[in-house]
Amino acid sequence: MESDTQVVQLEQALAQQAETLVREHRQNAEAACERIQSASTQKLKLAGEREILLAKVEAERRMRRQIQAAETRLAAELDRLRWALTEAALSEMKTAFQKLVRDDVRYLAVLEAWLAAAAEALPAGDLVAEVRPEDEKRLAPVWAAMSARAVPGRTVALTTHGHPSEGGLRVRLGDNRVQLDQTFEARQARLADELARVAMEHLFAGAPDLVTLAHG
Repeated sequence: MESDTQVVQLEQALAQQAETLVREHRQNAEAACERIQSASTQKLKLAGEREILLAKVEAERRMRRQIQAAETRLAAELDRLRWALTEAALSEMKTAFQKLVRDDVRYLAVLEAWLAAAAEALPAGDLVAEVRPEDEKRLAPVWAAMSARAVPGRTVALTTHGHPSEGGLRVRLGDNRVQLDQTFEARQARLADELARVAMEHLFAGAPDLVTLAHG
């Protein structure tokens, strides 16, 4: 009987020990599972945040490229518009000057003023005024009086040039050292850049950023 009791007690002890080991293994497994799940969750969170950050960076990069492309297109369009306006102004100026040339009184007054301005800008000395052949015929009868009014105290010879021109005159020193071109074409060329600047300032007076963009 005593041996049977010992066997039963041994079996009970082994069973308890087995249950304890099972509980410990289960607890260890559950803890390990929680750690794995926590680590996986953290990795997924970091991966998600990294993906979101990369997506934001890429979106910003694409936006910058789109903005730069749009600014380039806008600058090109503004430049085209600026020169279109300038060309239109120059065309109107040419039409107005052609009308002026047909008016003897007004045209000769303009030539006299341009002659005076050229003489003032040139060094001292005798001058030569070059005009179109058709203008030379108109000016010859009145040249002495006109030049005396425009350039008092200086001799101004009248001659022709063979260059295509709508009108105006070239004034140079008699020794050819210095010349001032007061033909319509030369004055138009000098005014072209200024006309372009004024056109942009008036067209975009309320949008200074666009003016800056258009000028690069």
